[in-house]
Amino acid sequence: MSDSNTTHFTNPSTFILLGIPGLEAAYVWISILFCTMYVTAILGNFTILFTVKTESSLHGPMYYFLCMLAVTDLVESTSIVPKMLSIFWFNSREIDFRSCLTQLYFIHCFSGMESGIFVAMALDRYVAICDPLRHSTLLTKSIVAKIGLAMMLRSGLLALPFPLLVRQWPCCRTNIIPQSYCAHIAVVKLACANIRISSYYGLFVVLCVMGLDAIFIALSYTQILRAIFSLPTKDARIKTFGTCISHLCSILAFYIPSLFFSLMYRFVQNVPLHFHILIANVYLLMPPVLNPIIYGVRTKQIRDRLHQLFTRKGT
Repeated sequence: MSDSNTTHFTNPSTFILLGIPGLEAAYVWISILFCTMYVTAILGNFTILFTVKTESSLHGPMYYFLCMLAVTDLVESTSIVPKMLSIFWFNSREIDFRSCLTQLYFIHCFSGMESGIFVAMALDRYVAICDPLRHSTLLTKSIVAKIGLAMMLRSGLLALPFPLLVRQWPCCRTNIIPQSYCAHIAVVKLACANIRISSYYGLFVVLCVMGLDAIFIALSYTQILRAIFSLPTKDARIKTFGTCISHLCSILAFYIPSLFFSLMYRFVQNVPLHFHILIANVYLLMPPVLNPIIYGVRTKQIRDRLHQLFTRKGT
């Protein structure tokens, strides 16, 4: 009997996603929360893309990077939320093995891409503030496109080993994943083999992507703050620093939940499983929801363009 079970799970054709075990009674309210966040992310990021496309004054490096960020947020949230909602609403828990690996890849790929875009935006702010006369010549459209392509290739290649390694491990324990999406660590834990390579590689990617990106952003803002404090008047300092607020808020919305979740997952052992899963889901959805709100509220050109659009519709 045990042999047949082992054979059945060696190469599972499907996985079973449990959603958020222990909170089944609250699925309706949880689904309303995540559906609202998803709709907000979709509308907000499409609004950013439409506004930048139709407003010629926004055709600059910072807004091109903002469009890349919006596309990244759209893809990342769409790769997670529809399946999550199908679990909550229709009890559709099965997910194909290849679909699970694809979802896993997309999560890591676009999370890494988002981190890279924040680095590119930090570079834009650095050049705009520390070397403003050369900003338009250094960050041309072709350079911005090459930076975006480099970030995409970096995150895409670094995320590729995650699904490839998972395919190598025999899943002889179970095909049940106690999550609402195919999280890497949850899928790897199903293997009945030595998974140290996957664990070490996951740590390497975190340090290589998040760690190095955070260091680069910190160095950029060190130079930016030095340039700001060297300005002659207080008004000039406040106005110049104001151009960085949106970027800083988006960075905090991305890195702080990530750091909190990583520390909680590794060091806090007495937290219920359903709380871990709920926090992980919220963590993945926070940046796509908050980024368009932050830039829509803080960026005058976007506010003015949206005001013009709504005024015309009202008229």
